[in-house]
Amino acid sequence: MTGKGKRSAVRLTARGAIALTLLATLAGYVLAAVAGIEALVGVAFVVACLLAVILVNPRELLSLVVTPPLVFFVATLFVELGRALSSVGIVQSLALGLYSSLSRGAPWLFAGSAVVLGVAWGRGLRDNVRELREELRAGAEVPRPRQPFVPEPEGYFEPKVYGTPRNDD
Repeated sequence: MTGKGKRSAVRLTARGAIALTLLATLAGYVLAAVAGIEALVGVAFVVACLLAVILVNPRELLSLVVTPPLVFFVATLFVELGRALSSVGIVQSLALGLYSSLSRGAPWLFAGSAVVLGVAWGRGLRDNVRELREELRAGAEVPRPRQPFVPEPEGYFEPKVYGTPRNDD
């Protein structure tokens, strides 16, 4: 029952692929802290990006392609916020930690984004972009019916009185 060209039955939604990338990046931060090797964060991020773009449904590639920078930033923010909470100057520690971690991670972030874009392009990103353009163009071409200005009738905002008036006797 093995056929040629069969692909893996595992397909992720864009949300699932983004969650996979986020969790793998956080795991990379944990491994880097335990092992003392800072490059583990970047390697985990790039490998997670590659897995995510391979396992995502082809129709959801467009959503996945734009998220690696955001995922890396959120993971770094979470880790640095945890580190900053144990210091005296939380805001200063968070700002300095984010600056240094994002600076160290910039090459890995670029590599992960490039991997996602390259693999997604080969898997049909071009078709997704074409479909999006056609949808946007079709939505823009629908003429709106022009209605002339019709003022509201006089007394429109006046309250109506129902029933008979009360006698204050």
